[in-house]
Amino acid sequence: MNLKRFGVPAVVAVTAALALSSCASNEGGAAAPEESASTLSGNLVGAGASSQDTAQQSWIAGFQTANPDVTIDYDPSGSGAGRDTFLAGASDYAGSDRAFKDEEIAAGGFTACAPDTGIVELPVYISPIAVVFNLDGIDSLDLDAATIAGIFAGTITNWNDPAIVATNPDATLPDLAITAVHRSDKSGTTGNFTDYLAAAAPGVWTAGSVEEWPIEGGEAAQGTSGVVDAVTGGSGTIGYADASRAGDLGIVSVKVGDEFVPYSPEAASAVVDASPFAEGRTEGDLAIELDRNADDTGVYPIVLVSYLIACEEYADAANVELLKSYLAYTASEDGQATAATDAGSAPISDSLREKINAAIDSIK
Repeated sequence: MNLKRFGVPAVVAVTAALALSSCASNEGGAAAPEESASTLSGNLVGAGASSQDTAQQSWIAGFQTANPDVTIDYDPSGSGAGRDTFLAGASDYAGSDRAFKDEEIAAGGFTACAPDTGIVELPVYISPIAVVFNLDGIDSLDLDAATIAGIFAGTITNWNDPAIVATNPDATLPDLAITAVHRSDKSGTTGNFTDYLAAAAPGVWTAGSVEEWPIEGGEAAQGTSGVVDAVTGGSGTIGYADASRAGDLGIVSVKVGDEFVPYSPEAASAVVDASPFAEGRTEGDLAIELDRNADDTGVYPIVLVSYLIACEEYADAANVELLKSYLAYTASEDGQATAATDAGSAPISDSLREKINAAIDSIK
């Protein structure tokens, strides 16, 4: 890890704690030091994207272990609820599966932020969104964008529909109704999924890129875990969820160019690095405009980029250094490796990390 890049106490604290632990281990069971190397203390509150929950719990555990006088609480209430909580000043930071829109930022109202200052948005969690299904005897399917869109739009209603058969000639597809499961809550995962449908199959999916499910019918479920539970508990069900929660469900490989690509962290990361930042944002606002129609080999286009969102400048600076330390840990090589192991996310690239660290350093 290159400590000079971070410039905040968290990495020092984490590294020092690990070093002390290592020394104790190497000395054949010597007692741990009576005092922690960390000088950080206090409480942070975050709320938002349920897709981040596994990664957040891993980050929190690692950070609190190195900084025992720190407590961090994260409520996986969903992206929309998390943004609302942050706007109201009831949390130190938000987790969101989409960046704030230009018009939302222009409207202001960020209660915790100093007047006339903006926000920083840090893309620290990158993950494919898996299209998951439950069909007896079938573990994987190949589907193109138009077929996926037709299923969720309600125009393809049976598993032996010719469009599904055409790309899965070797599968024994049942004469069984499709139950498409979607999120009941306002969700960044829904926003990213419908953004893909609108970009890749606009002639079939005409409802646009939206965070609240716009189509009647199907089955609604609360949160990522609710969708996974509904698909798991049904027969002939299909849904979409952060890939870290796919478990043993059947998985769809998505047509990209002339091939069908299964999800993977590497394929998700490739799309992000190939996509530009949104124009007209401040230097610390690292919102990414994902290229949903990328057709490079090995690219998986149904990707979720989830952000940690904070103020450029806080009206009350009491928790600023602690917050900056925690944010730096989530973006660090160690933090990203922990999330990759526990949540199956794609570690951010070194070039993106440098931009994120610069944004964190600018927080006041």
